[in-house]
Amino acid sequence: MGKEAVTSKHAPAALGPYSQGVRAGNTVYLSGQLGLDPATGNLLEGVEAQAHQVFKNLRAVVQAADGELDDVVKLTMLMADLADFVKVNEIMASYFKAPYPARATYQVAALPRGARIEVEGIAELSPPANAIGFTR
Repeated sequence: MGKEAVTSKHAPAALGPYSQGVRAGNTVYLSGQLGLDPATGNLLEGVEAQAHQVFKNLRAVVQAADGELDDVVKLTMLMADLADFVKVNEIMASYFKAPYPARATYQVAALPRGARIEVEGIAELSPPANAIGFTR
């Protein structure tokens, strides 16, 4: 099975030598997203604005792979301060519906660009409609 890069102009460009996402078969690995505005590259102010932008950025990348946030099965959240945990949970709940993805959350010493939150994920997509033996 090969792999292919997934890229969306509706999410910030990678800040280093990595892809926004990688599709291997029906699995899409979503690189960590910060609360960066894809149009300007600027980090939004505050954890709430950053969290909303993170989930919008993740959605843009998974959509570029022909998926949706509901296809995400696992998330890893990195937070600068776990005191923001409840607020971020409320925001996340507005982007996902049950059954929610599995998730791990960690407080970290620092994030790139001084971000308050970074989220990465794994999505499992349906096989393409033209795949032999599968229907979409």
